[in-house]
Amino acid sequence: MSVADSIAGIPASAHIDPVLRAQEADAAYRKVLWRIMPFLMLCYVVSFIDRSNIGFAKLHFIADLNFNDAIYGIGAGIFYVGYILFEVPSNMVLHKHGVRQTLLRIMVLWGLFSAGMAFMQTPTHFYVMRFLLGAAEAGMFPGMLLYLTYWVPLNRRARFNALFTASIPLAGMIGGPLSGAIMHAFDGVNGMHGWQWMFIVEGLPACALGVFAYFYLTDGPASSPWLTARQKQIISEDLAQPVTKRDHGPQSFLSALSNPKLYWLSGMGVAVLVSTGGVFFWLPTIIRQSGIDNVMTIGALSVIPFVIALVVQFMNARHSDQTGERRWHVAIPAFVATVGWASLPSVQGNVTLSMLMLTLATAGTLGLTGPFWTLPSSFLTGKAAAGGIALLSTFAGVGSVFSPMLVGWLSATTGSLAMGQYYFAGLMLIGGLSLLIGIKPEELAEVRAAK
Repeated sequence: MSVADSIAGIPASAHIDPVLRAQEADAAYRKVLWRIMPFLMLCYVVSFIDRSNIGFAKLHFIADLNFNDAIYGIGAGIFYVGYILFEVPSNMVLHKHGVRQTLLRIMVLWGLFSAGMAFMQTPTHFYVMRFLLGAAEAGMFPGMLLYLTYWVPLNRRARFNALFTASIPLAGMIGGPLSGAIMHAFDGVNGMHGWQWMFIVEGLPACALGVFAYFYLTDGPASSPWLTARQKQIISEDLAQPVTKRDHGPQSFLSALSNPKLYWLSGMGVAVLVSTGGVFFWLPTIIRQSGIDNVMTIGALSVIPFVIALVVQFMNARHSDQTGERRWHVAIPAFVATVGWASLPSVQGNVTLSMLMLTLATAGTLGLTGPFWTLPSSFLTGKAAAGGIALLSTFAGVGSVFSPMLVGWLSATTGSLAMGQYYFAGLMLIGGLSLLIGIKPEELAEVRAAK
């Protein structure tokens, strides 16, 4: 760039061939991807294992502690009470103070509380520890989605979101066999049950990751020494690109609350979080009811739905970014999950068909997450995005407070998970329909324009 151009304020990129500029951008985002995504995914894998490993612990601690499915359902759901209370404040703190301090606080506390689950003796202990775990982890998921908006423009974000949410099936692939192996191998060691060792072994690594995150991550591209000046400029220019509807959307948290699209999205948000919880909290029990009793075999079989879900999640997000279409990339997987959940009661006792329907429910639920979590930032920016994403996740969490309690009560009362599975199917159907009705294609035209 000439001195005259510098004085005139013409950006360097204005004189670069578009093909070269696109190649530079691809290289910059590849560097971002490989620098931050593996670590963020590792953190969320550990997080999700720690919140959902009670699904495996339940196979043994219910008998050891004289609990029942109703008590288990309350404990599974009360996690989201703490999560809801602290989720929005946590995201606003991240927006103000950065990701390093936020992750340090979240991960150290949740690691300690997760390990502390090993020492519960009564239902009250169970409820308190699950509440504290939810309070500690509050802000992790929406915080990481917000953090990605600091690095990645909207037209590339579904793939990044899908990579991050791929941590959920990865947690299922890793957590199932790991939990089963720990419970089997450590049962009786030092007079402790296998499920107690499982909580300790799977909980404490989060503390170390929280400390490492403080030194490894940076709060944004501008403060990242591993990016070149040119790469920082490209990312800054891409994030500043005017996108008509998005730039004229709500800029403050309070104004975001008046946007009806946020509430239409909430139906799908509730459905996907409740269905995800349904998979993790009840999958081991569903496999056991199909005729498998060995905990290690259950752990091995639990990998299958998550492997398929991981592939579906990536392919769906990539196609959504390529086409710029979001609504049907969310709704169709939701309807697939509906079929899976609704069919499970009729195939109980058949291992093959039960695994097939579990795979449909899991792949459908997790496959929509990349495009879905891109939608809020297509019409919210700044503080509105920070609060709006957290608020959407909070709305979803409200359903997750009561759903495990309801399903646990129904299971304890009827002796079957069938009614709970129909409930999950109904939520996914309503969620997909509410998205299609409330979010119009023309309202998301900016996503396609940014492609």
